[in-house]
Amino acid sequence: MLRAGHIVIAAALALLMLGVVMVNSAGMEVAKTHVTVEGVLLSKSTIYMGIALATMAAVSWLTPVRLIAQPPAFALPRSTDSAWGGWNLKVMWALVFLMLAVLALVYLPGLGDARKGSHRWIKLGLSDLTLQPSEFAKWFLVGLVAWYSVVMSRKVGNLFNGLLPILAAVGIVAGFVAIEDLGTAILLFCVSVVTILAAGAKLWHFLLPLPAVIAGGIAMVKLEPYRMARITAFLDPYAAPRTSGYHMIQSQVAIANGEIAGRGLGNGLQKFGYLPEDTTDFIFAIICEELGLIGAVLVVSLFCTLILAGLAVVIKQRTTQAKVIALGITATVGIQAVINLFVVVGWGPTKGIALPLLSSGGTGWILTAAALGVLVALDRHASTDDLPDADPATAAAAQAQPKPLSVTTTSAPLAAATQPASA
Repeated sequence: MLRAGHIVIAAALALLMLGVVMVNSAGMEVAKTHVTVEGVLLSKSTIYMGIALATMAAVSWLTPVRLIAQPPAFALPRSTDSAWGGWNLKVMWALVFLMLAVLALVYLPGLGDARKGSHRWIKLGLSDLTLQPSEFAKWFLVGLVAWYSVVMSRKVGNLFNGLLPILAAVGIVAGFVAIEDLGTAILLFCVSVVTILAAGAKLWHFLLPLPAVIAGGIAMVKLEPYRMARITAFLDPYAAPRTSGYHMIQSQVAIANGEIAGRGLGNGLQKFGYLPEDTTDFIFAIICEELGLIGAVLVVSLFCTLILAGLAVVIKQRTTQAKVIALGITATVGIQAVINLFVVVGWGPTKGIALPLLSSGGTGWILTAAALGVLVALDRHASTDDLPDADPATAAAAQAQPKPLSVTTTSAPLAAATQPASA
């Protein structure tokens, strides 16, 4: 029987295969005028695809679903502690500072790999392979929010003792990422808000910290002059066609030249020195130019299929933590895809954020595939009996509530019997 997890695998496989082909096409040089099967099969992107698929398969089968679906048992007895001083908050802040330490590795001399003025990568030994710590931060926050939502389930709906601590943690991690990568920071914040709301937070509670979030965003934009220039270029790219508006103009030229059927695979022109970041952030523009509207609809359809299948997995979960993790994974892929597509077509300011499973990048492909593997594992176990019907925190809260009494009448006048409601 076809399950949502199978659809996730099929959509991810299709996107990765298309990504391998289009990355090789976009990476062509003037001397190389066609795409060959041998060139694609022997490319670095094919190796990354193989590793990503192997990772997704391994994670889908080896993931300890019981641990993923429930918080660690040691945290539950203290789940009623004060949010600002309890054991769970100490664990949360320890994890946050550990993540900050990982993110700070990009600034270490000899380990960090600065490119185009940005410190976003760390080197792996003497090879040219690199890792992007912000990719780890995306999935770290998904797990952190899910864990916090369960162990502090009685307080998530409380503004000061429940919502503000986790928002502070998210804000610190996202703010650190925003120093070098504002686009990924926006993604982290949006995904965290979605998952916290799904965990039981009240929407109107977000209005209180909203001014601080807006002020932080403005500060990050003013921190780097090029960010303000990108916003100005978004409003009128032709005001600076050779500088801040160049990316957006060339991207729109590529999309317009594709028309309905495209110029043909490998026959695009914008990749030959006109459109920067053609294999990464603007790969969708190359797809539109070479495969036309047909290729664009194919990409959007695959992402919609992947997101809908992910939401189907969310609905099937029976514990709070499993639901929040599944939703966080789905939201991360979906929101990241939307941001990238909006930027490429000119509906948003230019920012460096990749198109999941399509843009060139080994770290992104492998970690996204691993996260989707978790989604597949949750789907496979959702219909089995190896997981409880509710997480321990919810069950404990239910047992702590007084049981309602039901009144039944007998045939005798004024006679009544009370019995505890069945569980």
